[in-house]
Amino acid sequence: MPEFVKTVVVDFWATMAEMSPFLLFGFFVAGLLSVFVSQTLVERHLGGRGLWPLVKASIFGVPLPLCSCGVIPVSMSLHKHGAGKGATISFLLSTPQTGVDSIFVTLSLLGPIFAIFRPIAAFLTGIIGGGLVNALEPRARQQQTPDKCTDECCSDHAESGKLQRAFKYGFITLPRDIGKAMLLGLVIAAIISVLIPPDFFADHLGTGIFAMIVMMFLGIPVYVCATASVPVAAALILKGLTPGAALVFLMTGPATNAASFITIWKALGRRTAIIYLATVAACALAAGIVLDYIAIGLKLDITAQHTWMLPPIAKHISAIILIVVLAYAIITKTKTMNRTN
Repeated sequence: MPEFVKTVVVDFWATMAEMSPFLLFGFFVAGLLSVFVSQTLVERHLGGRGLWPLVKASIFGVPLPLCSCGVIPVSMSLHKHGAGKGATISFLLSTPQTGVDSIFVTLSLLGPIFAIFRPIAAFLTGIIGGGLVNALEPRARQQQTPDKCTDECCSDHAESGKLQRAFKYGFITLPRDIGKAMLLGLVIAAIISVLIPPDFFADHLGTGIFAMIVMMFLGIPVYVCATASVPVAAALILKGLTPGAALVFLMTGPATNAASFITIWKALGRRTAIIYLATVAACALAAGIVLDYIAIGLKLDITAQHTWMLPPIAKHISAIILIVVLAYAIITKTKTMNRTN
């Protein structure tokens, strides 16, 4: 096996192991939402085009410990249950950037200013992105017809219990919808990660907007979990990267990757996907500039410390489970399509 292919495979598996616990949790939450969150409740709080649904979606998303891959099935479930495109994008933008766990890790590694600034930036990004979708998307395209109640997803008279139906929706139905796109995105992210030397940016970047732009282009296509990205950002700061440039990486890395972009393009449309990506990029640069201004004025001192992470065995077991779930979903979907054809 050529060395490049071997390295891509190793990086693919490492990324799969890193994301799988969060994605499996996302599938589980999505399954619970499909059963226990009523269609009427979602339509009332996250439906419509006003500002208030965007605010509620962003507030709801900031503390949730879902990464950019784990948030995909949850947001798609919300959209299918009546959430508007604007509110769905607000949730997609605000949720993966932070979470209760990543906020506390940020506090321990990067200090209180970073820990406060980061969720505020995520919240504002969600509001701006959702507002742009509402303003630029035609009204006809924003109308979402919620899934009709069936024995599979939401009938009160279904023979199976609610928890069983939640697992079926979260680990069979949703993986069928996003499995192929997610695997393709992971392959693209692995190739990009292999082609870019790990220490190139830390060794060659200075200060100012140029460093932020480079970190933005690094963070957008690759998968980086909100919590796991904090030690990386702390190490980059110790090597001379400005806090603002590190924040750009912390915002773009968790909020975007090839898998999430392809999935959003497929599920919500090309225009929404472009708005989503442009919002992340613009808000990250703006937040980085503001943070650098604050850091210089307050002489912010950043020190690196060790933090708790999931044990490797748990990540690899989760990756194996995820592969099985996706493979089963894709195979059964292919068989179903072949029977219908």
